[in-house]
Amino acid sequence: MKSPAELDYFNPAAASKTQLEAMVLALLEQVKSKDAELQTKSAEIDAKEFKIQSLTHELAYLRRMRYGVKSEALTTLQRDLFTDHWNEDIAAIEAELEQLQDNQPVVTVIKPQRPRVGRQPLPDHLPRIEHHHEPESCHCGHCGNALTKIRDDITEQLDVEPAKFFVHRHIRPQYACRRCETITAAPIPAAVIDGGMAACGLLVWLLVCKYVDHLPLYRLEQIAARHGVILSRTTLADWVGRLGVALQPLADRLVWHLLQGNTLHADETPVAQLEPGTGKTKKAYLWAYRSNDLQPVPRIIVFDYQSGRSGSHARQFLGEWRGHLMVDGYGGYQALFDATKTTRPSIELGCWMHARKKFFDLFKADQNPMAIEALERIAKLYAVEAEAKAVSCEARKQKRLEKSQPILKALHTWLTKTRICMADGSTSAKAIDYTLKRWDSLVRYAGTGDLPIDNNAVENVIRPIAIGKKNWLFVGSERAGKRAAVIQTLFGTAKLNGINPEVWLKDVLEKLPTWPNSRIDELLPLAPEVIAELISDKI
Repeated sequence: MKSPAELDYFNPAAASKTQLEAMVLALLEQVKSKDAELQTKSAEIDAKEFKIQSLTHELAYLRRMRYGVKSEALTTLQRDLFTDHWNEDIAAIEAELEQLQDNQPVVTVIKPQRPRVGRQPLPDHLPRIEHHHEPESCHCGHCGNALTKIRDDITEQLDVEPAKFFVHRHIRPQYACRRCETITAAPIPAAVIDGGMAACGLLVWLLVCKYVDHLPLYRLEQIAARHGVILSRTTLADWVGRLGVALQPLADRLVWHLLQGNTLHADETPVAQLEPGTGKTKKAYLWAYRSNDLQPVPRIIVFDYQSGRSGSHARQFLGEWRGHLMVDGYGGYQALFDATKTTRPSIELGCWMHARKKFFDLFKADQNPMAIEALERIAKLYAVEAEAKAVSCEARKQKRLEKSQPILKALHTWLTKTRICMADGSTSAKAIDYTLKRWDSLVRYAGTGDLPIDNNAVENVIRPIAIGKKNWLFVGSERAGKRAAVIQTLFGTAKLNGINPEVWLKDVLEKLPTWPNSRIDELLPLAPEVIAELISDKI
């Protein structure tokens, strides 16, 4: 394009020259404007691409955290708490990416739509409230012809009604005999709390909220207040205390059934207990004893609240019981296995998950090659257990003899040789020593088909309580701790047997006031077929 000075060379007419200058200047202004607009668009595109790249990286990280290898630094339920946040964040980032990509002027990469899982049907047992939506007119909006129904388009939405308080009003007509001068009336139905205003449903709500959902009483007081119902914490506490006493015989009976088995899991978790008058807390312990799922015995978990972690508490609970006891490396249990301290010692079962954790911690610290080798060898043992999970005890024993024992023998040889090269006191030496020191108890399971490989069965049951205690912070007294152990025993056993604790407890509280003690097994939170077997054994 020629400049105004260059146009003088052609000597055009003055008017034409002026017009050309104006045209050139206008074109230059348009070019500058377009250039500025393009620079602005380019900056916007660069900013969006940068944001997309940043969000894409963040999304990949969250997906790796959500679906990738789980770290043992967090327990299963603790990971579940974070999973909710991860899922929310992933959905939010995907929505932001969709908005950004929708506004992009040029699409450089076409990504296929991710297949989404269809919505699961809502449970059939839930009541349905039908809403019929008819069109405003029964005639066609185009031609006026009458419409004919061809089908129903049904959409279902899940709804919930918060805690609903209502009153049971018991009306008992009284009749008099004028001749005998007596009055007759139907008796009041027996209640687990005699003379109390709480019906069974309210008591169930109270215990489930406190011991399953881990809600403190002051929160339940607030929930009731939102519905215009005044339930003081003093009243709620009174009900909890009385229910603990009423349910104690059921927990005692579960203890009796638990100790009939010849293999148990044991573990303990610390609990803060308030010291009256000091405003401080001390450390108490909730001990847990679990039945062995590999044996044909009732699935039972029993909690025992004690003021300390001394092994004497375990010895006191087990009493004369003798059998195989699966525990971690805590020394408090050792007296149970020592023939010099008891006439009939129990047999120790070592936990392979605790042995594995020593190597896992070592691997996480510095990617130790020895730890990697140990983890791979231990993983082979668990692969055998996964294969034999659904088979009979005899078939499981055969698999362990054929596969697990050779793996264990090779592992022991490798650990022994590797330990010679380790300096005493090193973290690697400590990890190996932990396993070799407990070798006899760790390999004992492999010669049978009904002994467990680890202590996960009891740890999985005790973990929700360990997480839930972050809500209630501490136990108010030793009696409160023992009461919590009773109720957690019942609810925990119900969960093991696939029983809804709310449904079970409501049925029990309705029957308990008039139920004969000789039939107490029928009220236990066990599977129906187990209860039927217990009853037949009595007969």
